[in-house]
Amino acid sequence: MTNSSNKYILLVITAALISACSVTNKYERPTTLKTDQLYRDESSTDSTSIADMPWNTVFKDEKLNALIQKGLDQNLNLKNAIENIVQARATLRQSKLAYYPTLQLDASATHSKQSEASLNFGGANINTLTTTYKLGVSTSWEIDVWGKLSSSKRAALATYLASDAAKQAVQTQLIADIANNYFLLLAYDKQLEITEQTLKSRIENVETIKELKEGAIVTGAAVVQSEANQHAAEVLIPDLKQNIRETENALNILLGQAPGPIDRGVLGTQIIPEKIAIGMPAQLLNNRPDVRQAEFNFRVAFESTNLAKTYFYPSLTLTASGGFSNLELKDFFSNSIFYSIIGGLTQPIFNQGKNKLRLTTAQSQQLQAYNSFQQSLLVAGQEVSNALYSYQMAVEKEDSRAKQIAALEKAVDFTQELLEYSSATNYTDVLTSEQNLLAAQLSGVADNLQKLQAVINLYRALGGGWK
Repeated sequence: MTNSSNKYILLVITAALISACSVTNKYERPTTLKTDQLYRDESSTDSTSIADMPWNTVFKDEKLNALIQKGLDQNLNLKNAIENIVQARATLRQSKLAYYPTLQLDASATHSKQSEASLNFGGANINTLTTTYKLGVSTSWEIDVWGKLSSSKRAALATYLASDAAKQAVQTQLIADIANNYFLLLAYDKQLEITEQTLKSRIENVETIKELKEGAIVTGAAVVQSEANQHAAEVLIPDLKQNIRETENALNILLGQAPGPIDRGVLGTQIIPEKIAIGMPAQLLNNRPDVRQAEFNFRVAFESTNLAKTYFYPSLTLTASGGFSNLELKDFFSNSIFYSIIGGLTQPIFNQGKNKLRLTTAQSQQLQAYNSFQQSLLVAGQEVSNALYSYQMAVEKEDSRAKQIAALEKAVDFTQELLEYSSATNYTDVLTSEQNLLAAQLSGVADNLQKLQAVINLYRALGGGWK
């Protein structure tokens, strides 16, 4: 081969390698994402966030922490998410192995009988019955000139990272669900306690009203009203007990176990972090597992577009085979060596527009993935804003609710005393004040629950619980 030919081949290879750099693009996070206003009216320049706190330091109730740990160990959805990671890891390893040539071993014995008439050798003595023995190896290697294999590997890596982020998202949601249901259970316990105490008081009140009737201080209508008031409290208890049972069962599903009682504390002893730090909105890109999952899915689509581009360029493969082949086993290694080496270059010319349609589809899917990425970020901001505002409103209600309950407690005492010692009031006043007091007490429990659950939801919305 002449020097000019060598130079020409070298020039072609160099041009091919240079052009390969422009076939696929390197992934960079989109700069069009806007995070400044994600928290609505809240703005922060402090990167401190409760999302960076481990879950077992956010919650101070040891019984709750034990339930969360059990959920992390036993929850079936979380186990499935872990299996998704195993599958994605296997796919990633498979994509890495695509860089290496394949190698096959072929050992065969072929026994064949040919037709004498078809050979047309004019009566020559030809052996038409043969047995051929063969032992060989073959290999094939596709050279990644245009980045096809690299794009496939990066797509597999992004899929693996997305499955890992999905598992983290399941974990953060699981922690929040267990904590929310736990505090809901404590709230039902407290409401049941208040209702049972109220019922006990109203039973005693019925006896008092009956005595006042005998003293001609009240009428029979007051007695009937007091009994109705007693039954109004009684009818609340079965619903609360049903809520408790159903919440316990829901918690057991989260824990991956059969229905049963839940060991728990009391609502009044719950402690939440003193400082609710939310960090900066841009931190959601790294802290929120579902946002990270959406970005990794976008990266998969990005690499799929890169891969679609490579189909417009020729594929270069090298194949080789060799070994031994003979008609006799006793002379198997004597003059039996065979081999072949083939270099192939396949350039698509006409394939019914499949390459162009493949690229169009990939680009469209990439745009969809980007939209989903943006959507996940907006939803994350919405959840932070909602949870933070819910917490602020619960705190704002605390003082007013406490004053309302204190005033209603005095109103009940005053109306009961007036009923007993004065004709200036009637049992309707007592009835109204008692009903209002019970409603306010139950609402006070709901306010406390709102505050606790708002902290939980804010912790999850900021991306806490997976680190």
